Amino acid sequence: MDLQLAGRMALVTGSTAGIGLAIAKALAQEGARVLVNGRQQDAVNTVAERLRAETGADVQGFAGDLTSAAAAEDLQRRFPDVEILVNNLGIFEPKPFEGIPDADWIRFFEANVLSGVRLSRLYLPAMRQANWGRIIFISSESALQIPTEMIHYGVTKTAQIAVARGLAEAVAGTGITVNSVLPGPTRSRGVGEFVETLAASEGKTFAQFEAEFFEKVRPTSLIKRFASPEEVASLVAYISSPLASATTGAALRVDGGVVKSAF
Repeated sequence: MDLQLAGRMALVTGSTAGIGLAIAKALAQEGARVLVNGRQQDAVNTVAERLRAETGADVQGFAGDLTSAAAAEDLQRRFPDVEILVNNLGIFEPKPFEGIPDADWIRFFEANVLSGVRLSRLYLPAMRQANWGRIIFISSESALQIPTEMIHYGVTKTAQIAVARGLAEAVAGTGITVNSVLPGPTRSRGVGEFVETLAASEGKTFAQFEAEFFEKVRPTSLIKRFASPEEVASLVAYISSPLASATTGAALRVDGGVVKSAF
């Protein structure tokens, strides 16, 4: 299927690894011009070069901490023609509720929510002028099933859904769509490293830990495994497309059936 993305300019934040990298690659494979982002210049350069070699697409990079308003403004000044904005940047950290200080709540809100809010605000005027655009927030199934081991993370993921829905209503009747995507447990780089560390500390292989995790921690999963970043990226690539013009204001689940609801 041709997703009609050739020549479209897409920014994927937090895209030097994991889900963000998979999304950037999927968009590049569809012919989009892709802007990858990370904090470290070396990592950004490496990923941009790799994607150019693998896809033949126009791939550029921006190194900067997008939890900073100054970095976001610099990004928009240097790359003003972004048509597809994928707000993937995010952090997670298991911690008991009583041990989460105000500083952590603020840090999580700035990274997981405010970074996407800022960029959406910066790029929306040009999208309105063109009467076309895609804004996508990478949320999580944790937005619907708040994990007790990291409540602050779950709250920020819920906030992303609210922002996406409100913004979709604000651009009603235009050619701009706004959606959130809710991955379930996914073997991104951060999750993979975290799980491998836990498995090793318990004297288990990754496969053994994975089987136990989906038996005891996420028993409602229907696929009974971690999804791959590429499985998430496929959905994001589709809703970035002109073919998805009737999909907006939605919280789209690619959660492996973890959320036990028919709706």
